[in-house]
Amino acid sequence: MSQEAFFEIGEILYQKYRQIRYSLLERLMPSKDLEILAKHFPYYAKLSPKNQKAFRKKLAYFISIKKFVPRGGLEAVTREMVVLISATAVMVAYGFDSVNFLHFKKILVYPDNYYSTITKQYHKGEVNPKLGIIVVSWSNFVHGLGHAQDGINLGIHEMAHALKLENLIHYNNESNFFNPRTWKAFEDLANQEIALIDNGGESIFRNSATRNLHEFFAVAVEVFFEKPAELKSARAELYETLAVLLRQDPLVLFQEF
Repeated sequence: MSQEAFFEIGEILYQKYRQIRYSLLERLMPSKDLEILAKHFPYYAKLSPKNQKAFRKKLAYFISIKKFVPRGGLEAVTREMVVLISATAVMVAYGFDSVNFLHFKKILVYPDNYYSTITKQYHKGEVNPKLGIIVVSWSNFVHGLGHAQDGINLGIHEMAHALKLENLIHYNNESNFFNPRTWKAFEDLANQEIALIDNGGESIFRNSATRNLHEFFAVAVEVFFEKPAELKSARAELYETLAVLLRQDPLVLFQEF
């Protein structure tokens, strides 16, 4: 047997193992988790039964490989926190079957805004690739969930940053999942929109999106998920480019049966 054939068989067996593990984890999900999703996570609630099942599989796996750490006086990370934060990550990466933010092994949860000894500023959330952590403040995370159509969502914002960074990290086989040509198209459109905002033009994106391309991407992903119809109406080309880049279109997903 050639080395190439050996590795090909190995990859097939690995994919079969992943499918079995995903299915088992999904079947073992507590009913309370499903209640949390149905009640507090609009994206999941709007999915077709078929897509809900796929979502649950990714969610169960994501939860199984992450460590959630309470910080800043938070006594414990509750199951609701685990499910909703994880669901946000799964939503952002839903279009990529094999992407589970493997570089980011820990998710730190603060009760509210927290002070960073590194930046000497208060933060609502952040992503630290050096330490492999994602940080969210629960009060701001909940506010984003509770105002699901204003285009401002801390959880989506931080997971978008993490997704973009994961695309550049090569050691764990989760890199280069963004199509380079599509990313270039997004980059060109983003720079046009940043220039428009900087010159006082009307935009669907908030002013903080102009800080740099990384920040624009995170803000754009927030709007993509929370205001898809409005974004498509206002900036159709940018919306379609994001849909191709993320390999999902919320407006289409919600219509599948």
